[in-house]
Amino acid sequence: QVQLVESGGGLVQPGGSLKLSCAASGFSLDNYAIVWFRQAPGKGREGISCVGRSAGSVSFAGSVQGRFSISRDNAKNTVYLQMNNLKPEDTAVYSCVADVPFSQCRPFPVVAGSQIPDEYRGQGTQVTVSV
Repeated sequence: QVQLVESGGGLVQPGGSLKLSCAASGFSLDNYAIVWFRQAPGKGREGISCVGRSAGSVSFAGSVQGRFSISRDNAKNTVYLQMNNLKPEDTAVYSCVADVPFSQCRPFPVVAGSQIPDEYRGQGTQVTVSV
């Protein structure tokens, strides 16, 4: 069964860190670019980071550049999003998407508008940044 499952969310104070995981089953993550999105209450979905098939190919939204990093562990079939220096405005549901059939990162709005099958989209994990 093809599935993506996120984990690692939670409540953290401003300035803190969290590491999110995006674990795949039923297919190999290393064939595709993996994109992290987030959606805050009352706001649209925002693409924030991508890692291509080559782990050296990464991209970040300006809102997280310099604070977040992305990596993949192909042996564990998992992609990670390390989030440092978290701010209250980072509060959102974070989800990952396998941008099938593409192996290189595409612009976030393009990925957001693509018809990616539901099984290649995770359900999301809540991140709350608050004192």
